[in-house]
Amino acid sequence: MSDQRDRRQVLKISMGAIAVAGAGLTGALPASAAGHPKFEPVPGMHGDRRANEVWYQFDDQTLFHRIKEVSDAFAEIHAILGENSVQQLWQNWLEMSDTTGYPGNYTAFVAPIRKPLQVLSHVQLGIFDTYYRPFDPRLVPVFADFGQGTLFDPRRAEFESEVHTMDGVPPVGYHIWHAILRAMMFLDIDRVRWAAMDPLIAFAWAVQAVAKPQPREVNPPLPRATVRDLALSWLPRKPERLDRDFHSLWYPEGLG
Repeated sequence: MSDQRDRRQVLKISMGAIAVAGAGLTGALPASAAGHPKFEPVPGMHGDRRANEVWYQFDDQTLFHRIKEVSDAFAEIHAILGENSVQQLWQNWLEMSDTTGYPGNYTAFVAPIRKPLQVLSHVQLGIFDTYYRPFDPRLVPVFADFGQGTLFDPRRAEFESEVHTMDGVPPVGYHIWHAILRAMMFLDIDRVRWAAMDPLIAFAWAVQAVAKPQPREVNPPLPRATVRDLALSWLPRKPERLDRDFHSLWYPEGLG
């Protein structure tokens, strides 16, 4: 039953690829159809207002100005795995996922941090759910815009990165996020939700590999057909396939 539900949710997200192509890959829907809230205008902002807001809140609450729940969760993870815990988590996933003992070995490794991972999952999904429905097809253009770097938000100027995209060259954050999501899935923490989100993250990784956006300027979008083809290729992939894909350093094989 759970496998059937997983397939239905992946199909639901994959259908968003069709909506993306039809909407011109901007994620724009009529305000009434989208149920768009009254966001305050931000002078100099470029790109979809709702998408800018979800990424702004995501970074603000989990990274730049961490809320207490997130800070406490990371403190607990550091206490168990060490100060370089996030890097260690990814390195262990990279090594263990290439062995016959996977996923049991990795599940045992992350089991001691199940409680803080539950907190991080609750916070991260809560931010997305504030602005989008669970399994919302509109998340496809949200991640497409993220990978292209077309979301320019002047509120991030103090961090010298006004563009909402994955920081770093190469953008290793996609690999780390996948490793964390796999830990959550194996520990049955919002497994179905993250199994549906994982292909979106990989899709954004592929888009960014092609677009190579700059962090402090308004980036032009990729050709519509390019993003559509990447969506149709990456969104149907299951986490098990993405385990293999994320062994490619630092961009998807054949891209970047």
